[in-house]
Amino acid sequence: MAAASSPSSSSDSDDGRNVEKYDPAMPHDQSVLQKHVAFFDRNHDGLVYPWETFRGFRSIGAGLPLSTVAAAFINMALSQKTRPGKFPSLLFPIEVKNIHKAKHGSDSGVYDSEGRFVPSKFEEIFGKHARTHEDALTSDELQEMLKSNRQPKDYKGWLASYTEWKVLYMLCKDKDGLLRKDTVRAVYDGSLFERMEKDRASNKLKD
Repeated sequence: MAAASSPSSSSDSDDGRNVEKYDPAMPHDQSVLQKHVAFFDRNHDGLVYPWETFRGFRSIGAGLPLSTVAAAFINMALSQKTRPGKFPSLLFPIEVKNIHKAKHGSDSGVYDSEGRFVPSKFEEIFGKHARTHEDALTSDELQEMLKSNRQPKDYKGWLASYTEWKVLYMLCKDKDGLLRKDTVRAVYDGSLFERMEKDRASNKLKD
């Protein structure tokens, strides 16, 4: 699925007011973090509901238990943070345009406060922790990286980072148990998810 774009302003012909509409035809307007999340916006309306998160995980090969837990955990954790000033919704939607507001502590810093990609921080992951292979992380090296990023008493950040990276490792490690640099880079802009979905669909057709 192509990443959708950030909201743009357009005129509402019914009442003449300007309203924000999520335009899927302008992906270049998105931050990298928005592109990462927009994969799960299955109907391109700018909102990611738990059932869309579930479908997104299933489309890249995650099993039923992981997809179910991920949908509940991610949407419950991020929904209200991306909807500042709005009344909490029991449907737990995530607003893609505001995903940068849901950034947690104890992370790698590869996304800045506005959701933009920071190349130096990305290179730092492998420069500091990829000792066995310069372009890949082993399971132990990944665990070391997570520990080095921990901020004191930021338990929620610790849990969020651990969950994100462990799920990534479980789904995307190669046959040698390595998480490759190019794989991690593709995760940051969501392009890996699209590729995994297409590969899985193609394999189904072959079967």
